[in-house]
Amino acid sequence: MTSTGEGAAPAAPEPGSRHTALKVVAWLWVGLPFGYGVVELVRKLVQLFAG
Repeated sequence: MTSTGEGAAPAAPEPGSRHTALKVVAWLWVGLPFGYGVVELVRKLVQLFAG
């Protein structure tokens, strides 16, 4: 029997592939609202304790 590649595991994605872009989008999807929330929290704490 010779192996023709059928049923073989897919090749590992290249470093600059679509998976990397998807990871970046996913981190931004979570990170940007989280960062905004932290900034707003700090602003509210300054108002609460300085004012």
